[in-house]
Amino acid sequence: MFIAPVDATLGEKEWRPFLEAHPFGHFVAPGGPGRDVPVVVPTQFVLAGDTVWLHLVRANPVFDALSENRRVLLSVADDWAFIPSSWKAIGDEDPALGIPTTYYGAVQLVGTATVHDERTSPGSVAAILRRQLAAFQRDVEVADPSEAHGAKLFGILGIEIRIDGVSAKFKYGGNVDEAHRRAVADRLVRRGDPGDDAAAGHVVRRLES
Repeated sequence: MFIAPVDATLGEKEWRPFLEAHPFGHFVAPGGPGRDVPVVVPTQFVLAGDTVWLHLVRANPVFDALSENRRVLLSVADDWAFIPSSWKAIGDEDPALGIPTTYYGAVQLVGTATVHDERTSPGSVAAILRRQLAAFQRDVEVADPSEAHGAKLFGILGIEIRIDGVSAKFKYGGNVDEAHRRAVADRLVRRGDPGDDAAAGHVVRRLES
């Protein structure tokens, strides 16, 4: 994706919490040169250090693509809000001359995927499920996957992605001055649509970083 300098991430201290807050994205496997388009799978995931963990049903076509090419991308975009043209004007500026835009955060992780299969590596998929359960419902008691659902583990495959590249973009008005950005943030809070509070929070956070 294109990242203007004013939208570039402040670093891992910014993009990692964003991913931790939004652990759902699109897993993209380009496959081999004979494919017209990549396989794209919406999925939840766990990020731990430089590794992403997830699981999918064995019948998912993404596994054919992974057998052709293990290089993959995981894309997450969230905390978006539409900014009307009139919001870009402050003071005696003409609202009709404002330029509308959309604020959003986006992170793309690139890496190499390894597929885990209970048939050939017993316990590997169950370990990924335990990791996901610990992340997503840490306060809820649940039976161990291998003990309670052993047979069902053969119907899914685990995926481990070793991350070696990160692209992150936080497009929250960095091309205008502080007064204009704070005016937009105030209007976002007042409007209160889904995503508005989060977008406003990013505007203020980046101003104060």
